[in-house]
Amino acid sequence: MKSFVKAVTFATVLATPVVAQDTPAPADAKVYFINIADGDTVSSPITVIFGLEGMGVAPAGTEIENTGHHHLLLNRPPLGEGPEGADELAYGLPADDNHIHFGGGQTQVTLDLPTGEHTMQLVMGDLNHVPHATPITSDVITITVE
Repeated sequence: MKSFVKAVTFATVLATPVVAQDTPAPADAKVYFINIADGDTVSSPITVIFGLEGMGVAPAGTEIENTGHHHLLLNRPPLGEGPEGADELAYGLPADDNHIHFGGGQTQVTLDLPTGEHTMQLVMGDLNHVPHATPITSDVITITVE
């Protein structure tokens, strides 16, 4: 019986997908918005500039220790929350209108946003667009476009 349990356990481990969220990040790393803040009222188009401390920026697919690239979560729940939260933490961020990737190593973007309130959060991703083992995220901010 013990051999059977060991065999089933071993087979289960082999069949379980590997969770990709294993890229370490420096403990003191932080990402933030440089030129906008929570509660700001802006005009569209708006240029959003990304700040990063404690680690470097590298394009997606580049495997260099203590680096990553930016992602902007727009008008959606904070990282790890909402219906896709667990998947994005484990398997990576999708690319769509609410998950904007900057895999080329870009550190700013100009957005043409409609009038109204918009939420934003910056998230660093590893070479595979997966948040680091300890996710590096900004606070969620809300801006109003007039």
